[in-house]
Amino acid sequence: MPKIVPLFVIGLCCAAFCPHSAAALTTLAAKSTFTYEDASGKKQAAEIVDKYYPKKIVQPFARDSKIDPKLRRAATIAQERAHAHSLSKCWHYVKEALVAAGVVRSRPTTLLAKEAGKELVNSYGFKKLPVSDPFQAPVGAVLVYGANSAAGHVEIRTEDGFVSDFRSKTPSRRPLIGVFAKT
Repeated sequence: MPKIVPLFVIGLCCAAFCPHSAAALTTLAAKSTFTYEDASGKKQAAEIVDKYYPKKIVQPFARDSKIDPKLRRAATIAQERAHAHSLSKCWHYVKEALVAAGVVRSRPTTLLAKEAGKELVNSYGFKKLPVSDPFQAPVGAVLVYGANSAAGHVEIRTEDGFVSDFRSKTPSRRPLIGVFAKT
């Protein structure tokens, strides 16, 4: 008997005993936008909000004049190259943006994102800023997050959110190791 048959039978049983749950799961997975017709008869679409973020960025923060302007350029470059969803290559994309903007002369060599802060300070003249809230980080700052058994996460603060290999209005949920910038 092929391996797919037992899985198919189990799926049918689940759908038979929990039809509402199965239908809800397929509906949630299939729809991430709501489409409607406006007053003029034109089709419109709106993103479905499924999570509440109390600190969502509404207005851009003022630029910090002490921060190297090349870091703001790196944030713009990263934002232009970012995807809608993560590719699990945050440190790779941040490295490329820093090199492309001329913030660093050579590509950083660390592999793990959680080690990025140490390398930026030791090899590239960055300083750890006294900021513990990612929303208060200046535009262009590099935010480094830790993780116990994972590689961690790195992102750059933009005027309207955070960017690495993907764009986000909210910072990472991982514990913040530090906020780094060149002055």
